[in-house]
Amino acid sequence: MNNKPIGIFDSGVGGVTVLKELQKVLPNEDYVYIGDTASFPYGSKSKKTIIELCKKRIENLIDMEVKVIVIACGTATSQALEEMKKIFNIPIIGIIKPTVKYLKDKNYKDIGVIATTGTIRSNGWEENIRKNIPDARVQNKACPLLAPMAEEGWIDNEIAKLAVHEYIKDIKNIEALILGCTHYPLFKKIIEKELDSHVDIINTGEMVAEELKEFIYKNNLENKNNGKGSTKIFLTDLECNFINVAKKLMQKEIINIQKID
Repeated sequence: MNNKPIGIFDSGVGGVTVLKELQKVLPNEDYVYIGDTASFPYGSKSKKTIIELCKKRIENLIDMEVKVIVIACGTATSQALEEMKKIFNIPIIGIIKPTVKYLKDKNYKDIGVIATTGTIRSNGWEENIRKNIPDARVQNKACPLLAPMAEEGWIDNEIAKLAVHEYIKDIKNIEALILGCTHYPLFKKIIEKELDSHVDIINTGEMVAEELKEFIYKNNLENKNNGKGSTKIFLTDLECNFINVAKKLMQKEIINIQKID
């Protein structure tokens, strides 16, 4: 048993899609979420900068005495996860490994990946897919406008529809599409209309939630307190649209948001 909270961080509101899935499978757990809104977006930054930002956010979460950390960001996972594991002596889970495991279990071979420019440039998704599924055929597409649009709450208007269409129109003949940035599940309904009905549109938050649930129980880290767990949210910049988007995503009031340096 371990009643310490689970730590999560992202560049902004996108990681709330992961938080939502974690709360479904581990409802008794307490959560601490950091949105690095002052440094958003991560997707256009250098690897060195992303590593430094991740280091600061993980130090914040360790100071809050979390028991495990989820990097709920595709860019940070692809460019900084391995470095963070070398630096810190705390379990850290990213979004890539659990998703690739799911792809392998499903025996998918034709796979599309949409993500930020930084994530696609790092080749993190394709390398991990090919390492585990050597005969996979991967189509990558950088979608740099989607995460900023999600932060603004532009997730179901005409501009969103046009942007998604432009990004996805050349991705053909796939069995699965990975939403390689945690902001992208906010556009899932629009994306569904652009693809054949048989395509499995993968919300990485669902895979991360199952991976973390297995890790928590395997290592006897579950919070056995009765009742629903609590969630504390910290932002590095409060002058943003985080609350409105998070409220729409979680379908409930978002309270107890604090600023963190």
